[in-house]
Amino acid sequence: MVDVSAKAVSARSAIAECRVRFPAEVAAQLRANGLRGSKGGIVETAVIAGTLAAKRTHELIPFCHALPLEGLRISIDWHGERELRIECSARTTARTGVEMEALTGATVAALTVYDMSKALSHAIVLGPAKLLGKRGGKRDFGAQA
Repeated sequence: MVDVSAKAVSARSAIAECRVRFPAEVAAQLRANGLRGSKGGIVETAVIAGTLAAKRTHELIPFCHALPLEGLRISIDWHGERELRIECSARTTARTGVEMEALTGATVAALTVYDMSKALSHAIVLGPAKLLGKRGGKRDFGAQA
C-alpha cells in the first residue's frame, strides 16, 4: 500500500457512473414492469448492493485503504430508451481519496442490474464505467463531486 501518513486529512469526494444497455425489447419490458423483475425491485436491490460494495472496496481491491465513508449516494435512472445510468457519489474526510469507492459502488450496482435482468436476455451490456470527478487531495478533476 502507498504510505499516506504524511498527507493532510482533508475532505474528499468522488463521483462515478456506469451504464447498463438493454436490447430494445428488454428495455420495453423493464419499463412496463416499473423496473421490477422476477427477483424483485431492480433499482432498490442495485442501490443496496452498490452501497455495500463501496463500503467494502478495501476488501475487493488489494491496495485500497479502508476509508470511513461519511456519505454515499447511488442514483439510477433511464438515459434514453434503452440505457440505465447509474451514478455513485462518495464522501469522506481522510488522507486519500474515494474514487475507487465511487467506481466500485457504480459498477457493482450495474452488475446487480445485470444479475436481476439476465433472465430476459444475456445481450445486456455494462459500461462504460468512469470517474466523472473528484475533489480534495493534490488536484480536483472533472465534474463537481
